[in-house]
Amino acid sequence: MPTNPYPDARLVLSDGAVFHGKSFGFQGSISGELVFNTAMTGYPESLTDPSYRGQILVLTYPSIGNYGVPKPTIEDNMLRFFESDHIHVSALIISDYSEKHSHWNSSQSLGDWLKAEKVPALFGIDTRMLTRHIREKGSMPAKILIDSNDIPFDDPNNRNLVAEVSAQQKTIYGKGKHRIMLVDCGVKSNIIRCLLEYDTTVIRIPWDYDYSREDFDGLFISNGPGNPEHCIATIAHLKQSIAGDKPVFGICLGHQLLALASGASTYKLKFGHRSHNQPVLQDGTNKAYLTSQNHGYAVDIASIQSDWKSWFTNLNDNSNEGIIHKKKPIFSTQFHPEASSGPTDTAFLFSHFINAIEQWKK
Repeated sequence: MPTNPYPDARLVLSDGAVFHGKSFGFQGSISGELVFNTAMTGYPESLTDPSYRGQILVLTYPSIGNYGVPKPTIEDNMLRFFESDHIHVSALIISDYSEKHSHWNSSQSLGDWLKAEKVPALFGIDTRMLTRHIREKGSMPAKILIDSNDIPFDDPNNRNLVAEVSAQQKTIYGKGKHRIMLVDCGVKSNIIRCLLEYDTTVIRIPWDYDYSREDFDGLFISNGPGNPEHCIATIAHLKQSIAGDKPVFGICLGHQLLALASGASTYKLKFGHRSHNQPVLQDGTNKAYLTSQNHGYAVDIASIQSDWKSWFTNLNDNSNEGIIHKKKPIFSTQFHPEASSGPTDTAFLFSHFINAIEQWKK
């Protein structure tokens, strides 16, 4: 008798809600924080984004898998069509799985990729209903149970997820004239690719690396997972950088870390911002942009110190989307200017960073 390719499985939430589906990934139980993303495309990029470490990702777009998984092409010592070297989500939840896939760059099915990476995944779940539940109740611990064996709930925000995804040693990309010190808190590869477009040398270092004696022209703090308050070493190093005058640019978690180093505070959002269509307004202007975002924490606007000002604001919930120093070339954004996947409306911010470096070097 042939084996059932899609065995029954359960998604159990910490508030007692249960959703039944079919398993199409790795046959194993797992626990993590349940979150959702409303993007219509880009699942290879999302699954390999280190910011999803420890999370069970719900994709709201109904059909997933139709364009398969890209080939593992190497470019600039990185996988060209992914955001890191492997999948970082704890598990994946979708409505309908497209086993048949077609794309010029496809090398395997989504299910086969998930199995090879040992990542559980469920389909056949009403993701619209599940997303409404998360919006009403908030992101919460959940677990996927493939068989009758139960496992405890796990809240990944209680541990330092950045230490789990950060580089373990220094790595150098490019041979350009501008030396960028990149603090890797879980960096997306496309951030490095964007920086390399500007005649740069990118020096990628671990999250807790003391770079104070290193030779560089600008400091970059990357995105990453979890509660920013766990990154005590990074915040301490950033306090020293803020006291100096070199250009500093932070994205996503890097924005939160820069804010904490400046004396501001952060808080956990009810269900976070994870999509390709988050509208932000540049403060003091009528310029609005569509942005790609993936974060569960935000900076408290009321806590921003007197030497700083809000730079961007989220038009959906008025949460802070960026800060900028009033006198020094130090700034950050909560959203992802490099997108991948998503809109590139704000890619000009990389030019803003490089221009700040060029001005500083004069």
